[in-house]
Amino acid sequence: MTRKMKPFTRFVLLVVLLAGIFASVAAQDNGSVESKIVAMEKAWNQAYKSRDGKALGGILHDSIVLVNDDGSLESKNGFLSSIAKAKPSEHQQAEPESITVRVFGDVAIATGIFRQAGVGKNGRAYIRRNRFVDTWVRGDGSWQCVAASAIPMLH
Repeated sequence: MTRKMKPFTRFVLLVVLLAGIFASVAAQDNGSVESKIVAMEKAWNQAYKSRDGKALGGILHDSIVLVNDDGSLESKNGFLSSIAKAKPSEHQQAEPESITVRVFGDVAIATGIFRQAGVGKNGRAYIRRNRFVDTWVRGDGSWQCVAASAIPMLH
C-alpha cells in the first residue's frame, strides 16, 4: 500500500534538499575564491621580486594600508616607489612558504609565511621569514588587497 506524502512533509524535504544544494554551491565558491587569492598572493611575490610596478598596481588597492616589518606604515605609491628604486639584487627571492585563506563573502583574509632573500643596501646577503596577514576585498568583480602586514619571525 502506498502512502501519499503530506504537503508539509514535502515542503520540509524540499527545504532540506535546497539547503544542501546552496551549502554545496557556497563551499565550491569559497574554494575557487581561496584558489584565486592564493594565486594573487603568489603573483604579488613574483611582481615584487621582478620589480613589476604595473602588476603590483593592479593587485594593490589605491587605498591600501601596508604595515612593514619594522612597524612603519606605507602607502601604495610609497611602496611602488621603493620597489622601482630597488636594485635587482636586493630582492632575489620572495616566495610564500604557506598560505591559508578564509573567505567572508566579499572579504578574504590570507595568512601565512613568506621568505625573502637578497642583498641588502649594505651589500650583505640576507634571508628573512615573515608572517603576514593580507586583507582582500572583491569589488567590481575583481579582488584587490586593501591591507597587508608583515611580522618578522625570529625563530
